[in-house]
Amino acid sequence: MNKARAERIALSIQQELGAMLLRDVKDPRIGFVSVTHVELSRDLSVAKVFVSHMGSAEEAEASLAGLKSATPFLRGEIARRLHLRLAPQLDFRLDKSIVDSMHIQEIIKTLPGHE
Repeated sequence: MNKARAERIALSIQQELGAMLLRDVKDPRIGFVSVTHVELSRDLSVAKVFVSHMGSAEEAEASLAGLKSATPFLRGEIARRLHLRLAPQLDFRLDKSIVDSMHIQEIIKTLPGHE
């Protein structure tokens, strides 16, 4: 598979999922999540979808459960909207990089000489 094409499809999946989560998915467990990035397998059969959630760990786990239950709907919509014959399996994962960077910033603020 052409790497540039795979990257374009991954970006399109990220954008479409973000729009669908904002407008089309009504599961209250999902709450406010952002799709941070998507990684596609070489054969485009699996998409690792990294999502960021601001809130407690319990809320984040509930959001993941809601996303997993909405996966069949989301996968079908991805295939339809992007005109894909076969939509990739969606594997939702928490992206903790934003929370980790906020934690690191708090630690840096406590160091002497940093304000």
